[in-house]
Amino acid sequence: MGKPLKQIAIYGKGGIGKSTTTSNLSAALSLMGFKVMQFGCDPKSDSTNTLRDGSYIPTVLDTLREKSGLDAHDVIHRGFNGVYCVEAGGPAPGVGCAGRGIITAVELFRHQRIFEELDLDYVIYDVLGDVVCGGFAVPIREGIAKHVFTVSSADFMSVYAANNLFRGILKYSRSGGALLGGVIANSVSGGYSKEIISDFTNRTKTRIVEYAPRSITVTQCELRGKTVVEGAPESEQAQIYMSLAEKIAAHEVSEIPAPLGVTELREWASGWSEKLLQRVEGNVSPGEAI
Repeated sequence: MGKPLKQIAIYGKGGIGKSTTTSNLSAALSLMGFKVMQFGCDPKSDSTNTLRDGSYIPTVLDTLREKSGLDAHDVIHRGFNGVYCVEAGGPAPGVGCAGRGIITAVELFRHQRIFEELDLDYVIYDVLGDVVCGGFAVPIREGIAKHVFTVSSADFMSVYAANNLFRGILKYSRSGGALLGGVIANSVSGGYSKEIISDFTNRTKTRIVEYAPRSITVTQCELRGKTVVEGAPESEQAQIYMSLAEKIAAHEVSEIPAPLGVTELREWASGWSEKLLQRVEGNVSPGEAI
């Protein structure tokens, strides 16, 4: 019997740093000696760019449109330190569901038993988390990914998207869906932002896996088409991603979250707004908890 394959889905709203986090996680796990595939599930098809010096690769759907009888090997490309890179892609503009690429790609790789052939340790799905429906819910709904992590900042729309993801996980957990491993707090350096995201995870009975501060090192490396793990391996930010990889590698037990209701979430956000206003107006001393 072969080694167990660990399939993980990373969700997050657009622009939150989900693909940045995922690519650095893949790079870090590869440096730990694991065989990793990153499976981009965003119609923009740019999940794996920084693993391949900024270059795009042909997507599953684009390749299928060009020829029938697709061999999955045709859409697998190697990236930094041997990471396998795949982009599911999306339909032609204005036609069909954006989640169709995920469904098609997953079915193709299942049918051709690619994961078994490559003897992978990790498959990491990078999934757009603005909506948890259709193809975007496949890694959760079908139980393909055993563990789900979400990337979130302390901004309300990011928290709102994370809460929606928790609702989807709760729903599909009743029929064998994936469970939540935790929250990766991105662009959170401390202060009120750390307090907000920590309070949100406490309220939803989830946990923070890692805090990743906003860093110019990320911008510098991505402008060169590289992950931080490759482009600035000695940096503090690279060490944070290595720490995240170690925690993901050690993670075994995921749980069902307790999402907030719509009204409850709005009241929670309003409460934090009032607390921050008090802080700005000087009614709360810098060292006092709010």
